[in-house]
Amino acid sequence: MANTFNQDFKLGILGGGQLGRMLIQSGIDFNFNFSVLDPDKNAPCSSLAPFSEGKLTDYDTVMKFGELCDIITIEIENVNTSALKELVRKGKKVFPQPEVIELIQDKRVQKTFYKSNGISTAYFVLTENKDDVARHVRYPMVNKLGKEGYDGRGVQILRGAGDLQHAFDKPGLLEELVPFEKEISVIVARNTHGQVDTFPAVEMVFHPTQNLVEYLFAPAQISTDVAQRADAIARSIIEKLNMVGLLAVEMFVTASGEVLVNEIAPRPHNSGHQTIEANVTSQYEQHLRAITGLPLGKTDLIMPSAMVNLLGEPGFSGPARYAGFEEVMNVKGVHVHLYGKNQTKPFRKMGHVTILDDDIDSLKKKANFVKQTLKVIA
Repeated sequence: MANTFNQDFKLGILGGGQLGRMLIQSGIDFNFNFSVLDPDKNAPCSSLAPFSEGKLTDYDTVMKFGELCDIITIEIENVNTSALKELVRKGKKVFPQPEVIELIQDKRVQKTFYKSNGISTAYFVLTENKDDVARHVRYPMVNKLGKEGYDGRGVQILRGAGDLQHAFDKPGLLEELVPFEKEISVIVARNTHGQVDTFPAVEMVFHPTQNLVEYLFAPAQISTDVAQRADAIARSIIEKLNMVGLLAVEMFVTASGEVLVNEIAPRPHNSGHQTIEANVTSQYEQHLRAITGLPLGKTDLIMPSAMVNLLGEPGFSGPARYAGFEEVMNVKGVHVHLYGKNQTKPFRKMGHVTILDDDIDSLKKKANFVKQTLKVIA
C-alpha cells in the first residue's frame, strides 16, 4: 500500500509579508493549515490565515506563537532565534534551523563562514565602528552593517574620503567592490531526507540607488561552465549548513568568469518569484515540500521569463493606485501579482509582474514596457 501523507499539522510562519502570502497561496493546494505572526495587523497575510499581531524579535511572543504550531518557518530573518531553539528543544520542527538563521542574520558571521569553508567571496575585513572603517578602507569598498540590514538598507558604497561620513558606526565589514559583469542567483532546496535540488540561475538587475532588484531574467545569460559552477556552489553551501528549506544564493560573475558569493537568504526570495509561472515547481511549493519532508519537485524551466518588481513611485504616499494596469494586462504572457498592501510609499514593494516569452529579445522589450508603464501611485 502507498504511503499516507498526514496533513494534520499546523504550519506557523514568522512574518506576514508578501513571501508568506505566496507561501500560503501555494500551500492551499495541499490543504495545509497555516498560522502567521507579524507586527503589522494589516500585513499581506492577515486575511489569508489565522493571524497573530506581535513582534518577531520578542522571545515570549515567538514562544507563545510557536507552541501552537507543529512546524515553524520564516519569511524574514529578523526573528528571535533563542525562542526558536527552545521550541526545538520542546519537540517543535523549525526549518530553516535556528542556528542557520542566526548565522545568516549577521553578515560578519556569514562572510567568515564562506572563508572558513573555502567558498569564493569578495575580499573583506571585519570592522567594529566608523574609526575602524577609516583605518581599513581601500577605495572603492562596500561598507555593510553586520546585523539588521535588508532590502537595500545597511549597505553603503565608499568611493572616496568624502563618503566616510556615511560609514556605519556599528559592527560591520568592509568588502571589496567587485567589478562584476553580472549578478546572478541560484535557489537551492534541501528536504528533511537530505534530497537537494536547484533552480536554474537567474540574472538580476538592481535599482541604481535603492539596492533593490528591479527586474530579472531567467535563465541567466551565462556560459554553461559558469552555470555549473554557480549550481555547485549553491549545493555546497546548503549541504555545509546542513539546512532544511530553501536557500537563495546571490553571486557575482566577473569578466574573467570568476563566481563569487555575495549573500544568502534562507527562505523564498525575490529572485524566485517568476518560478510560479515559469518553472515546473515554484520556489514556494519547493520550500513547503522541503520542510514537510515531501520529495522535492522538478525545477525545469517551462519557458524563459522576466520578473519586474512593482515599487512605490517616488513622491507618492497613501492609498495605492495602479496606473497602466490595463495596458500591461493586455500584453501576451504577462502575469501580475499584487501583494495586498493598501498603502504605498516610495520604493515599497507592492507587487511583481512575471512575463513569459520564448524569444529573449521580445522578453526584454516586454519587461521594459511593463517597467515604464505600470506605476504604483497614490
